[in-house]
Amino acid sequence: MSWKKGDREERGYHHGNLREALIKAARDLIKEKGPAGFTFADAARSAGVSPAAPYRHFRDRDALLADVAREGFQRFEAMLATGWAGGKPDLITAFHNIGRAYLAFARAEPAYYTAMFESGVSPDLNAELRAASDRSFAVLRSAADQLVTLLPAGKRPPALMMSLHIWSMSHGIASLFGRGDGGRRSLPMTAEELLESEVLIYLQGLGFPQSA
Repeated sequence: MSWKKGDREERGYHHGNLREALIKAARDLIKEKGPAGFTFADAARSAGVSPAAPYRHFRDRDALLADVAREGFQRFEAMLATGWAGGKPDLITAFHNIGRAYLAFARAEPAYYTAMFESGVSPDLNAELRAASDRSFAVLRSAADQLVTLLPAGKRPPALMMSLHIWSMSHGIASLFGRGDGGRRSLPMTAEELLESEVLIYLQGLGFPQSA
């Protein structure tokens, strides 16, 4: 029976979608070894394909990491949007819930989180990654746009500034204390409690009511 090289490669990746198999392999390797701890060939081996097979979809390892990050941002956007819930039950509570969703994502999806924020892959590597990143931030920006309407017109802080401040708080606490991997530091309280108190102090300092 004839068995050419091409036949062997077909057998190797027809167990499923090659692109998705490689993304999953990269996620597993990121979780196990970190974003810099594996090669393009390692990802191919983990996916059960030949070293040449990944080039059918990805230019190099960075392109693979960028696709992992893009997929992560899509999931991230969905979790933030669920936390915001269109501003329900009230704008202040919903704003706090975005922070909780941020922490929940970092804890539940450490490999995606690492690919998105700690792999060294620039969001500008490709247009799809940049768009996915921008859409996730837009959830927070839209929430801030609505939240500032609780204050008198002459006393409203810039919504973009607020978005960046809250993003920085959420990201710092998620990275230090709210992760689902070995990068998490211990706390005498939950990460959610720390973030809630920090956001509460921040909002009160700007003159927001404690509740709607």
